[in-house]
Amino acid sequence: MSVFLETKTFILKNSKQSFYEKNISLFKRLSLSGLSLILIATTYFLTFFKQDGFYNYILDINVLKKASNILNLDFFFGFDGLSFSFFFLTLILTFLCILFIWNEYSVKNYIILLIAVKVLLFLTFTTFNLFLFYVFFECILIPMYLMIGLWGSREKKIRASYLLFFYTIFGSILLLLSIICIHKLQGNFHWGLLVFSGFPLEYQLFFWLAFFFAFASKIPMFPFHIWLPEAHVEAPTVGSVLLAGVLLKLGVYGFIRYSLMLFPNGSYYFIPFVYSLSLFGILVGSLNAIKQTDLKKVIAYSSIAHMNLVVLGIFSFNLGGLEGVVLQSVSHGFVASALFFIIGILYNRYHSRLLYYYGGLVHVMPICSSFMLFFIFSNIALPGTSSFVGEFLLLNGVFQQNFFCSILAATSVVLSGAYSLWLYNRVNFGNLKVEYLKKFQDISAREFFILYVLFHLSLILGLNPDLLLDLNRYSILNIFIFSNFFSF
Repeated sequence: MSVFLETKTFILKNSKQSFYEKNISLFKRLSLSGLSLILIATTYFLTFFKQDGFYNYILDINVLKKASNILNLDFFFGFDGLSFSFFFLTLILTFLCILFIWNEYSVKNYIILLIAVKVLLFLTFTTFNLFLFYVFFECILIPMYLMIGLWGSREKKIRASYLLFFYTIFGSILLLLSIICIHKLQGNFHWGLLVFSGFPLEYQLFFWLAFFFAFASKIPMFPFHIWLPEAHVEAPTVGSVLLAGVLLKLGVYGFIRYSLMLFPNGSYYFIPFVYSLSLFGILVGSLNAIKQTDLKKVIAYSSIAHMNLVVLGIFSFNLGGLEGVVLQSVSHGFVASALFFIIGILYNRYHSRLLYYYGGLVHVMPICSSFMLFFIFSNIALPGTSSFVGEFLLLNGVFQQNFFCSILAATSVVLSGAYSLWLYNRVNFGNLKVEYLKKFQDISAREFFILYVLFHLSLILGLNPDLLLDLNRYSILNIFIFSNFFSF
């Protein structure tokens, strides 16, 4: 009898595990298939995209009309070239993140959070309504907070998630207050109407500062950058990929879409302030990257330097500079994400991110080392990579605005070469440290596919940047016209 009961318990236990595993497998396949269909559909719609600077595929949700009348909200969503670029970047990185965590134990929870981030980013990039933009913009904090706090890799993950929350929520309070004031003044939240309404200079200065703190803490600019290295170090690999690849671009999108177009006079007025903070951010990020011993912190500080350089381009008030900003932002999304994926691959094998334990990996991981070399060159903005054209256009725009600042900003290229090549040399060359790393394995077919997709996209943008520049040209031209001709 006891043998029968033990056998029955064993069979039930295994059948439950098998049922659970089948459900997880089905969930993973459905998620990946759904994202694949959305990617295909997005690519298809891109072939019919009207590159005239106006919104395409405008959606009016009639179901919410009653709520719209009560709350004075307009539930309109649409794409222009700028939002399409960032949404396409989000789709690709989400797809690759699901592939990366395919064999993780808590893959179901990961996928739910990834899809939540994707949906919120899609709504943020496509909404016409200023209040809804604020809601989606802030709701993205929730899945990222959970991802770092629950699946972080070290003991300080709770501290890192709190830093992320409090640094970003500080600017968000001011953003909400300014949006309420805008509604009191203009009587609506519709972005298209607010662009043509105009604001007195004193209001523009106040609103611009409120929006600035919200967007600067997301990028993050100096001195709001403290949370980013901590968040990257504690976050799982896919969390770091989403942070560097897409979430930092929310600040860029906000500055271009809202600060420049709604408050052009305020944007001109605060150019010296923005340039000062951005130059400090470039130097602080670059110099800190050189002295780091944690692989993730090197790329985290590198992202701070690159994104502060992007802010300089935004406020160059130059058409070529703004085009370079979008190209550099998308390129940084590919390059930084690839480097974090590579660091995640190394961590999964050797369970350490400290440079001290690495060396000579080119002998045992030649494919991974080759991919890393390409993305290190992209991080330096070597000609032929996607970052080169973006940084060239960006720095040229800053040069036409302020010669001295462009010279200081160009030092970021030299410093990025220093810390990037130093990182690659420490990890891949020299002698193998077999006393620490005993079992070696190059990348798998799944990891090869992830890195190859990012390699392919980065190379295509480097050799033919017009693919992205043509998509954004008229959208950027409209923004340039509004920011220049509707100011002072």
